[in-house]
Amino acid sequence: MEEITYYFPNLTALKLQQFTSLKGLYEEWNAQINVISRKDLDEFYIRHVLHSLALAKVLDFKPKTEILDVGCGGGFPSIPLAILFPEVAFVSVDSIGKKIKVVNAIAESLGLSNLKAEHKRAESVEGQFDFVVSRAVTRTANFLPWVKDKIKKKSINERPNGYLFLKGGDLKEELQEVRKKYTSFDIIDFFDNEFFETKKVIYMPN
Repeated sequence: MEEITYYFPNLTALKLQQFTSLKGLYEEWNAQINVISRKDLDEFYIRHVLHSLALAKVLDFKPKTEILDVGCGGGFPSIPLAILFPEVAFVSVDSIGKKIKVVNAIAESLGLSNLKAEHKRAESVEGQFDFVVSRAVTRTANFLPWVKDKIKKKSINERPNGYLFLKGGDLKEELQEVRKKYTSFDIIDFFDNEFFETKKVIYMPN
């Protein structure tokens, strides 16, 4: 938790309590359903929570923003973001039902009424969103067709509506495939930890 409070020093008492509760909840669920590797669980707050919160360093989401998290797995990045932004609405989807069961249970335990998790594929999600987010799901050229009609036209945030990806490694070739404008942010510039040396946030306006 020290990393979270260091980089996000103005958390309310409720947010602190929710972030502090997270690891125990994931340990409890991980004993039943393997959603996080044991190695990653030891570094839980850096590799999962802080990594997810890198998106908040790129964009401070305004209240009433609506976000779709595609391929959310055990709830990343949407659960940490839903704690940090209680007035933002999150829909988290994954094709693996047992992971969605964990996401819904943890959201309920934390009282996150702004997050709804659904067992479905991105293509079958109804409605439109300000942003679509994902963490290391697939190549961008494969991902974009799944969500091509999911972005609202009207923007309410400082950056135009679009896509926010958490990715790692050399992305030049992958991003050239899609022929869309994008901005790349090195997460090591936000969080001084060697885990983030090759990690990036990719912002792509719609």
